Amino acid sequence: MKIEKQSSRLVTPSCETKPLTPSTCTIITLNPFDRAAGNDHIPIIFAYKAPTPPNSAIERGLGLVLSDYRVWAGRLTDDERAVVLNDKGVRFVEATAFCTLDEASPFKSNTQLWDLHPSVEDVEELMQAQLTRFTCGSLVVGFTSNHMIADGEATGRFLAAWGQATRGLLDYPVPIHDRAMLKPRDPLSIEFDHLGNEYMEKRLVKEFSWEGIVNQLRMQKFHFSPDFLAKLKARASVRCPSGGGYSTYESVVSHVWQKVTRARGASVGEEEISQVGISVNLRTRLVPPIPREYFGNMVLWAFPRTTVHELLSQPLDRVAALVHAAIAQVNDRYARSFVDFDALVEREGRWGELVPTGEVESAVFCPNLEASSWLWLPFDEMDFGSGGPDVFMPSFIPYDGDVVIVSPMKGKRGIDVYVCLFENIMPVFQDIWHTLD
Repeated sequence: MKIEKQSSRLVTPSCETKPLTPSTCTIITLNPFDRAAGNDHIPIIFAYKAPTPPNSAIERGLGLVLSDYRVWAGRLTDDERAVVLNDKGVRFVEATAFCTLDEASPFKSNTQLWDLHPSVEDVEELMQAQLTRFTCGSLVVGFTSNHMIADGEATGRFLAAWGQATRGLLDYPVPIHDRAMLKPRDPLSIEFDHLGNEYMEKRLVKEFSWEGIVNQLRMQKFHFSPDFLAKLKARASVRCPSGGGYSTYESVVSHVWQKVTRARGASVGEEEISQVGISVNLRTRLVPPIPREYFGNMVLWAFPRTTVHELLSQPLDRVAALVHAAIAQVNDRYARSFVDFDALVEREGRWGELVPTGEVESAVFCPNLEASSWLWLPFDEMDFGSGGPDVFMPSFIPYDGDVVIVSPMKGKRGIDVYVCLFENIMPVFQDIWHTLD
């Protein structure tokens, strides 16, 4: 798939429908959840079959929606703890692919997918989009955003609003930008250990070299059919104390955790501790709940842990119970403890000693995994005028043990699970992932 980039420019918030006053002194302070997300750029891909609207219409829609989401067009302060609301703009790239979309499909999750995105090398923009046109008239939008600015739900709502603005519909829900909804308590009450979960001490972070690692990793999609999911959830919920059983997310993560660990085989010792970091949306878990229109990060991570021996010797329902218990702990009480922890570190001036675990540079999670659910996020609502995307997927994310769970587009049933593993481990996982032993 040969791709040629023709143009690159900055798109700024439009004053077409509302007055804007660019400023270099308006500061948006990032909250504890934003900072814990880490200064990392998340790449995702949307594909639309022809006919599609012209690039100019999509660009105009982007400018219009940025007037309500100006933080994307700002810049991080030098200490990465705030955003200057200066309307410098987001990167907008136009490109051409010298083949049809059908000839390029299905996309293989490897480094070639990075050609569908603007480079993130030393990038200062907080959001980037590349529109790649195929010879058949189809369109691929490569979207990349800084995780410190917004989590998956907030980003999905922004993308849906971008589609509406492109279609001339400006009555989308107005985002809520109050990032100080959760304030530290007085006195502070830190009930949980947040070092090792959300943060690590810098002195414990090992130096890491990417050289030679990325090309050894493979990311692949596995489709879980409705029938397979029903059997999986039934097996995971055999001894579930509640009548409803464990969720799809909990059941799939438990299953993949076991199967990846088994596929890794001799590369992990039986007495090693394995954990899976699981993203948990806090919006409905807080008391009172956070409005769905909240724009920013409101996610923390659950960390179920056990030995490799226990993980592989127990039935799936025991692993699911462990996963469920860890997710349940990430609640209002845990979130407020984390906010108080953040305030204590600020008070003691210790930020220079810590680094968000999400920002630790390592492509190898073994014997661990990281799992994110994009189920129920409104990515299918990114409609520029010809309907929602025909394909939605994460771009190539080269982290051994990274798992992303997404809903298929266009009403297709089941779920898609993207798993990244070393190339020598992937064939073993392919052989066993669909077994329910």
